[in-house]
Amino acid sequence: MPEILVLYYSRNGSVQQMAKLIARGIEMVPGVAARVRTVPPVSANSEQTEPAIPTLGSPYVEIDDLRSCIGLALGSPTRFGNMSAPVKYFIDQLGTIWHAGDLIGKPATVFTSASSMHGGHEITLATMMFPLIHLGMIITGIPYSEHELHTTVTGGTPYGSSHFAGQEGDLAISAEEKSLCIAQGKRLASIALKLNHQTSSSEI
Repeated sequence: MPEILVLYYSRNGSVQQMAKLIARGIEMVPGVAARVRTVPPVSANSEQTEPAIPTLGSPYVEIDDLRSCIGLALGSPTRFGNMSAPVKYFIDQLGTIWHAGDLIGKPATVFTSASSMHGGHEITLATMMFPLIHLGMIITGIPYSEHELHTTVTGGTPYGSSHFAGQEGDLAISAEEKSLCIAQGKRLASIALKLNHQTSSSEI
């Protein structure tokens, strides 16, 4: 069964929860599965290394996860209007993927969590899109046909799902935010299957 990679970094757990909701949405679409992976943290200590297998949470991503997926959902906490260092560090290592064109024509979507309402949700999502465009991916967002975009008073944008986590990172994901995460996963899966079918048909 074709798989969509849900790749994220999470410090306090909010982005991880969003990743699981997006994966749930993906798997609501028949004929596709979600593969949930994370990136390791980056240490300021150059001698420190992370264990090969995380003690908690999702397994670490491997390059082959990107090569084999038919779509990508990329999630990160907001860091001053940008993606977190671990996500950027991982992306910076994708030169061989870029050179080979392994992600060209595959759909991608992005999601984030921030500690404040105006802490950079939308600009973070936009900056996460830029390297995916360089990799040849087709960016998908959330259309305004999703009612929760009109009613949310916390997170949620047409550029992708977002979550208002609060200063301590302990605010629960709201009903609207949950619904938008699931809708985002379903939309990505539907588009990925259509594009994958077209690609497969053209190769026959």
